[in-house]
Amino acid sequence: MSLIVKLGKKGKTLLKGVIAQPHAVRYTRRIERVCTDKRICAMTFDDGPMALPASPDKFGGKALTDILLDTLAEFGAKGTFDVIGTTAENYPDKAGKIGTAAWGGVKYDHYPNIGQDANGGALACDRLIRRMLDEGHQITNHGGRHILFGKKPFVYGRRKVLGSYGKVLDDLNLLHGLMEKKYGYTMTMSRPAHYVDKIGDGFTSYDAYEAMGYQYLAASYDGAGWLPSTLADPEAALDAEIRAMTEPMEKLLEEDPDALCGQIIFQKDGYNMGVRTPVAWGLRKQLEILQKYGYTVVTVAELLQESPFADVGRDDPLFPALRELAETRAVAYDDNTLRLDRVMTWGELALLLCPREISLERRRGRIREKGRAAPDWGAVDWCIEKRLLLPEQRADLPVTALPEAYFDTPQDFTRRSVYTALKKLLE
Repeated sequence: MSLIVKLGKKGKTLLKGVIAQPHAVRYTRRIERVCTDKRICAMTFDDGPMALPASPDKFGGKALTDILLDTLAEFGAKGTFDVIGTTAENYPDKAGKIGTAAWGGVKYDHYPNIGQDANGGALACDRLIRRMLDEGHQITNHGGRHILFGKKPFVYGRRKVLGSYGKVLDDLNLLHGLMEKKYGYTMTMSRPAHYVDKIGDGFTSYDAYEAMGYQYLAASYDGAGWLPSTLADPEAALDAEIRAMTEPMEKLLEEDPDALCGQIIFQKDGYNMGVRTPVAWGLRKQLEILQKYGYTVVTVAELLQESPFADVGRDDPLFPALRELAETRAVAYDDNTLRLDRVMTWGELALLLCPREISLERRRGRIREKGRAAPDWGAVDWCIEKRLLLPEQRADLPVTALPEAYFDTPQDFTRRSVYTALKKLLE
């Protein structure tokens, strides 16, 4: 099964490279990496916190999350912990076969393990959450119960799913509310369970995150600590898993020392499918490699301070204005690129002109009514009503003129030119 998962991931990556992926301008953007030439990167840790010891336990019973926090502190590194609320309510259920994706539950996930739910998650692990916050790490939302938003038949065909926009919001708010009420901490990012985006009722994770005010926490480099070795001997398997975390990173940076600039590294704060924790040892080795090449490991929030975009950095003259505009308006595509050389469409212009909440609420209503709607639908509808656009100015067509109330007339209608011509901050 682990081989199937590996091949599935590689196949998905190859498919993305062959088939052009349609992208739209949205408020929520998938943050995988940012544009910078500085040797800074971020590390994310999914599925914790975990109060159980490492496996095998060679740290005197110390909780895995404490081991990770100790290691980060030793290197002066900051992590981004993509935590869950609790999986204690995910029953009745039974364990699947070790080495498969169902190892911790056939119907649901159970963290840190089935029958051990009380030793994982924010609800049960107050001390670990407080330690993360006290030591300056970032916490993001990996779901109240870590239940799939929608169906993923290839690997998780027997899993129960949330399946509706309302249930997804309820699940996210379980953890969001806990963090605000108990710790005074407001999360700003989320990663869906197992990266399942389609919810099943016309909505996606992007819609849910736009309602929550989140950015989509993704990753550009797989730290590999979640995948089990197929070796039968446990010690040999652990050694192979640690090498899988470190050797590719060493080779990558030997070939190009700047290869990880601005990247987000994926890790796991918990057992892998072989019920081992190579991250307990592999994290130290990865940090030693990064330190050797002069990297600083920061939170994703800090990485976004360097640049919130994947293709435009601080050296671009438009950077300060675009960064400010992105706080309230839909400026970038959902893959976090600005693509400033493209011609702007009427739909993209409408998203720039229409207030955020009006745009989102109208679009949500359209999806409930029709079952689907383009990301710019509500904004275009509003702009036509306000006579900022004409009905014949279709959302997908390129802009050929600009409302004088907002813009000086530019030389052309590329996205760069339109942003450059912007006269005043939109209300």
